[in-house]
Amino acid sequence: MQIALIRQRYTAFGGAERFVANALEALKSQGAQLTLVTRHWQARAGLDAIVCDPFYLGSLWRDWSFARAVCRELARRDFDLVQSHERIACCDVYRAGDGVHAQWLANRRAARGAAGRLALALNPYHRYVLAAERGLFTSPRLRAVICNSRMVKEEIRRHFGVAEERLHVIYSGVDTAAFHPELRTRHRQAVRERHGIANDVPVFLHVGSGFERKGIAQLLAALARLPGTAHALIVGKDKHLRRFQRLADHLGLAGRVHFTGGLTDVKPYYGAADVFCLPTLYDPFPNAALEAMASGLPVVTSAQCGAAELIEPGNNGFVCNALDVTALAEAMRRAAERSLEMGVAARRIVEPLTLAAMSARLVELYQQLLGAR
Repeated sequence: MQIALIRQRYTAFGGAERFVANALEALKSQGAQLTLVTRHWQARAGLDAIVCDPFYLGSLWRDWSFARAVCRELARRDFDLVQSHERIACCDVYRAGDGVHAQWLANRRAARGAAGRLALALNPYHRYVLAAERGLFTSPRLRAVICNSRMVKEEIRRHFGVAEERLHVIYSGVDTAAFHPELRTRHRQAVRERHGIANDVPVFLHVGSGFERKGIAQLLAALARLPGTAHALIVGKDKHLRRFQRLADHLGLAGRVHFTGGLTDVKPYYGAADVFCLPTLYDPFPNAALEAMASGLPVVTSAQCGAAELIEPGNNGFVCNALDVTALAEAMRRAAERSLEMGVAARRIVEPLTLAAMSARLVELYQQLLGAR
């Protein structure tokens, strides 16, 4: 089985990139021969790569030039299947790990004022992505779409009318041995001492970059409504970090909110926390939510997050409107009060979602597609 996987750029902190890295290892173990098509990738032994890195200025030119170069290069080669993790029409299989841009913009407009909505409408990059997205989902070459949540599946069907039989929900896998409740025993005290947090106060953890979309402003506003002992650990990168630091200070949270930046190893922070909090405006299904649940943390998230599909409210977490700060604060309070009990339930729910299970589903889909040729 000769498979090409398209992913434009790699960051050690990105959920999509971690999925690609895990999928590469899993598929190799099944005997698939893989070639990565990318601009940049960390060197990996035994993995072929096609580097397409044309010159660009700005994000629109970056994405357009990469798509053009990739399609031109793939036309010269022969693969059994081409799977893309980018909105590029010259693929057989698309993994919609970034969700539906049209839906993300709709959610973002709802959270912005008139000036913000106008800025979104006039942004040429968004217009390009919307056009690329429509071109992808209406491409006659597209044979299957891998959706990482039922939420994304329904969004694709609703926005683009893709046939049901071409939409396949395959949840990302999680390393349930590496992400385990034992992280609490190993790391809780050390991480809390590093940040000056007492061992007996509630700590809410967020993991993920892109703070506006992830709902960090709402998380901070909710934290300000909780008792003064509660802390938040914010792991992730954002080019507007100073804005969120100033917001935390404005809300009287100085010393209670700790921005760590991006981390290559987040496991100690899962061990240090009591509750994973992700009030995102839009998230197809973040790997971090799976990692948190596997580590024995209850999850508080929004109805706009694919991870909400695994939440049984009051059992392993809570689901609320991303913009309802009052409801978010109450959900955080209740989850913190029962964090150990709810964490056990969270771990139980994700235990079947292993990397091996993800690999088996992917291979099954590929074999089905190849058998239908």
